[in-house]
Amino acid sequence: MMTDFNFGSIISLLLYVFYMGLAFYFIYDLIFKKHNPIKSLSWIVVMLLLPYVGLIIYIYVGRDFRKNKMYSRKGLHDEKLKKELSALQVNQLIEAKGKLPADIANHKKLIFLALNNSRSILTRHNITQLYFTGKEALEAMYESALNAQHHIHLQSFIIENDSVGTMWKNLLINKAKEGVDVYVIYDDFGSWHLPRSFIKDMRNAGVYIEPFGKVRFPGMRAMVNYRNHRKLLIVDGMEGFLGGVNIADRYYDGGTSLEWRDTQIRIKGEAVRQLESSFLMDWYFITQKNLRRRKRYAYSPPDLEENAVPETCYMQIVSSGPDSDWADIMQLYLTIITEARMRISITTPYFIPNETILNALKTAALGGVEVRIMLPEEADTRFVHYASLSYVSELLDAGIKVYLYTKGFIHSKTISIDGSCCVIGSANLDNRSLEHHFEVGAIIYNPHVSMEMEDQFDKYLNDSRLIVSKSWNRRSFRQKANEQFTRLLSPLL
Repeated sequence: MMTDFNFGSIISLLLYVFYMGLAFYFIYDLIFKKHNPIKSLSWIVVMLLLPYVGLIIYIYVGRDFRKNKMYSRKGLHDEKLKKELSALQVNQLIEAKGKLPADIANHKKLIFLALNNSRSILTRHNITQLYFTGKEALEAMYESALNAQHHIHLQSFIIENDSVGTMWKNLLINKAKEGVDVYVIYDDFGSWHLPRSFIKDMRNAGVYIEPFGKVRFPGMRAMVNYRNHRKLLIVDGMEGFLGGVNIADRYYDGGTSLEWRDTQIRIKGEAVRQLESSFLMDWYFITQKNLRRRKRYAYSPPDLEENAVPETCYMQIVSSGPDSDWADIMQLYLTIITEARMRISITTPYFIPNETILNALKTAALGGVEVRIMLPEEADTRFVHYASLSYVSELLDAGIKVYLYTKGFIHSKTISIDGSCCVIGSANLDNRSLEHHFEVGAIIYNPHVSMEMEDQFDKYLNDSRLIVSKSWNRRSFRQKANEQFTRLLSPLL
């Protein structure tokens, strides 16, 4: 018995020493490598107060790989060309001085930012169409893919093995059998329940389908952060879709919600090449195969070609993720908020901003800008929903109007300012989207599109309730406690 006791004690001691050594290694990294101090302190507390469990959570969720360049664009022809073109456009804008077209003249700072931090080429000739429900968007996307002649590039954070997922699987299989090149990227964490048979059926039919960021617990590189949250569809290089819509039943029929509100944009014109570029670089990350060698995917600078649209709609496509030196979309949101002079309208399903974004919104409101934020009243993730609601009181104190959408679930990720500029994309207004995930968004410098966005926001008001400070302060102690508890963990969400 004494031998067994000593042996067990030695094993326990070795495990504890190993844990403490590993914990202090990560704590050293958090302290001395210029990470966010608030987030670093939160993780240090988690690791010290939750032995073993806290360290495991940090390994899977907390590590910051941006500075380590976990994903690299080095050697990609697209990236070199975009760098050259963006530098050229910066010089052209500087030389233009006061001669810029009206649609972009007041957004020079925003345009420069996107050109410099993410090499987002400013395109001019585009046509857009907006969809404000998942059903409308999925039907339009399906019709577009059904008519594909050359290639389909589909990227989705979630693909489910349900009615909508099966419908898309069958469509893509049929198009591949017709000789259309079909490439699909799905996120391995977001599509966790997708069965191998689903994928096998597609591959056997000639569909090229790959997961992004394979999750294999308990592997050290299996992470909840650094997911590919982009939702893209590019058909024949002629038209593209992006926004918040995934491939699953609930995006079409609302699931347990009365309806599913989302925002998706359809683009025809020069900006589609930017979407194509984003998809193909992600494909390269996964497979190390450069599809640019195929002429049908060849990148060309934005220019008015024979089949391009003559209409004017200035636009930049911004991609953000750990493959970039900067938190591109976070910087984009910050800049567009500070550019607003009259009105800011935001829809987001999850509101967990960092201090920079939060202070920018409060500063805008205190400076006389009308700031309106639309959140869902019902939650698909209750923990995150409470964290979102924990910010309401200080938003109200700054004069920001906060609305809760009551007719189903609102999943839109949009921001519009002054009826002149708007952003539509995949990024939620939370730490994970703004700092860790791969996201994509379209900045649209067009008053017609921006006013359509703001008109839709006004329509949402008919099915929303405005949060009033007096009644909000009377909410239950239990809800307040839930909000404060989740708020403590908000830097980690």
